[in-house]
Amino acid sequence: MPRPVVIDIAHELGRAEAQRRFKNGFARIRDQLGVGMVAFEERWEGERLHFSAGALGQSVAGRVDVMERSVRIELDLPWALAALAQTLQRRVRNAGTLLLKDK
Repeated sequence: MPRPVVIDIAHELGRAEAQRRFKNGFARIRDQLGVGMVAFEERWEGERLHFSAGALGQSVAGRVDVMERSVRIELDLPWALAALAQTLQRRVRNAGTLLLKDK
């Protein structure tokens, strides 16, 4: 059973700008995670991004919900990757915060 990891990031950009930044910068976030991704799929449904990835021989799925004043990222980690949950949470939070940082 997957272990959910939830990351909430506040922002002041509004929904449209935050979503634009996530759409344009999601590839950079994947690269910054530093995990050996084998396969990656993503699809947007309105303000929600669904993604899945193969990493370290395991499958990871998740969602990104873009809201007016925050972004919620949920990762479903398989049991074998649960030990990396805190590290992944910190790296995803840092990458997402940089992406949403007011420029």
